[in-house]
Amino acid sequence: MAAVRSRRRFGAVMKQGVRFSGFRRVAVVERAARIAEATGCGKDEITAALHRGGLEARAADKIVENVLGTYALPYGVVLHMRVNGRDRVVPVAVEEPSVVAAASSAAKMALAGGGFHADADASWMIGQIQLVDVRDPVAAAMRVLEHKSAILAIADAAVPGLVRRGGGVRDVEARILGEPADAMLCVHLVVDCVDAMGANFVTAAAEAVGDELAVLARARVGVRAASMLCDRRRVRVTCNVPAAALGTETMPGPDVVDGIVNASRFAELDPYRAATHNKGIMNGIDAVTLATGNDVRAVEAGAHAFAVRRGRYAPLAIWRRVEGPAGETSLLGTLELPLAVGIASASQQVHRAAQMSLRLLGVKSAGELAGIAAAVGLASNLAAVRALATDGIQRGHMALHARAVALAAGATGELVQIVAARIVDARDVTLDGARAALKDLGGAVRRSAGED
Repeated sequence: MAAVRSRRRFGAVMKQGVRFSGFRRVAVVERAARIAEATGCGKDEITAALHRGGLEARAADKIVENVLGTYALPYGVVLHMRVNGRDRVVPVAVEEPSVVAAASSAAKMALAGGGFHADADASWMIGQIQLVDVRDPVAAAMRVLEHKSAILAIADAAVPGLVRRGGGVRDVEARILGEPADAMLCVHLVVDCVDAMGANFVTAAAEAVGDELAVLARARVGVRAASMLCDRRRVRVTCNVPAAALGTETMPGPDVVDGIVNASRFAELDPYRAATHNKGIMNGIDAVTLATGNDVRAVEAGAHAFAVRRGRYAPLAIWRRVEGPAGETSLLGTLELPLAVGIASASQQVHRAAQMSLRLLGVKSAGELAGIAAAVGLASNLAAVRALATDGIQRGHMALHARAVALAAGATGELVQIVAARIVDARDVTLDGARAALKDLGGAVRRSAGED
């Protein structure tokens, strides 16, 4: 019953086919009103949930130690996202300029090909129990597996709440690690975490069975913890973007497709490039993860461990040129990675902004959330590789970064955009450049006032 109540809480339904032209040019309160109208969440509900970042200091003090206050990040929405045929407004929390705009722009391009298609595995995580001082690892592994039913029973008894929600321990596996002289046995518990991220459940189960496994293996218990390489919990996303949607004023769509494929191949061949390629993907995924109150460090650890699973660091997303039956060219993007996110944690219940994020999304399961987050990741990557293939990554990024620089230099109101435009045109997006522009504009304003 608890799981049912949790799912109903996140039941906002976005109107389909809604578009948000000129969204970035309207005031913040007007944006909240437009999102409220599109999603069914109340405008006052949205603004109240995001007040002071959605978390009071008194609540924060109960979540982590030594609290002095809270730390705010910009909270925005990625627009034009269609995942599995359904339009979404996707909340993100991120400090880096251009991430939201880039993902929204790429999502709009992907709409021309039907948007993104995602599927996710069941929410299975792995708990590890390390057994050391094992005299005969092979025989020890066999004894462990012979008593699988008893181990499963002990593990499930340690997580009754998870079992009540339809989850629990599904399997026991044994792995021999190291050389014969100093081999150790690693036992895996495969745990279905349903709609939770699940690390605490998994660790509790691993700790519960440790002593019994030590007796069976005739060994000593070492580390017992959840693994962040959740490769049983993968999500896959694809999109097929018509070349015409990718073209620029100076570069036709098919040429852009070839440039993106070239950038993808570069990442596939070179780990130095692959690291930056994957960072662009995680720009989007991390921002959704953070906005929904999930564990960004766990998501990052799993993604990068998965990227090197074949012994060489590789890109998580790849892009290929596709020719249709009528000769039309399109760009096919595919992304796969492990993604442990949930919709049912205690911290999500406390954090009002995280609750609002889940309401805006209207997700009904952890797998659905994972698919949306991964789709934003693929959109972010598309924006990055398209920029690399056309105008370069700095043009759009620096134009948005310039606003933050202008603010830091002391610009306010309408002067922020004016100073930003000046330093971009001068190719001097620095604090000194902004201060000089602001000083010059101050003189211009005074001269204008004198003339009046």
